[in-house]
Amino acid sequence: MKNRRTWIPLTVLVLAIYILHSTPHMSLRTFVFFSGYPIKAITSGIIDDRYHNEMDNKDYEKLNAKAYTLTDPPVEKQTQGVLSNYLVRKYGIIYITDYLGDT
Repeated sequence: MKNRRTWIPLTVLVLAIYILHSTPHMSLRTFVFFSGYPIKAITSGIIDDRYHNEMDNKDYEKLNAKAYTLTDPPVEKQTQGVLSNYLVRKYGIIYITDYLGDT
């Protein structure tokens, strides 16, 4: 009985993490959501960041990564910086997102 109490929540947690990071777009939306911008995570469109993908093509191939841009990005409250560009890397069967910057 104690085994079930341990395995069921653990299985649910692993499944939730997999679902939230199963595609590049889901990983990006999850990252923006947990960065404090839940509305923008849901409503903003996602497009390929052609500039970064072409300029850093060789580096991104080594990292197994691709850059994406939000069409309606969040604005950081303190600096008023636009948080539009993100780098999504593939690790095994999941995708991990990092903020890339505005340049």
